[in-house]
Amino acid sequence: MNRIKLLIIGMMIVTYLPRLIPFLLASKIKFPKGLRSFLRFIPYTTLGALILPGIFSATPQMPIAAIAGGIFALAYGWYKGGIIIPVLGAVVTTFLVLSI
Repeated sequence: MNRIKLLIIGMMIVTYLPRLIPFLLASKIKFPKGLRSFLRFIPYTTLGALILPGIFSATPQMPIAAIAGGIFALAYGWYKGGIIIPVLGAVVTTFLVLSI
């Protein structure tokens, strides 16, 4: 094996183990109800932290368009759920506001 293959395999192991070990340990632990409730909110807060800065920097020349798209995605996602329709609707809403 050449060094590149060894390097790639080493990087795979180093990045996979920190993800696998907590998963295996957490599956055997019974968390208290309050902590389980708290942990259920992490995906939503993470998505919010990743998406919100993008909303404000997507269309710097016309931020109202991005805000309108974000409001559509928030409102539709809140009442109907899902992810595909809110994202597509936000894109269409932003496009329509930019076109006007």
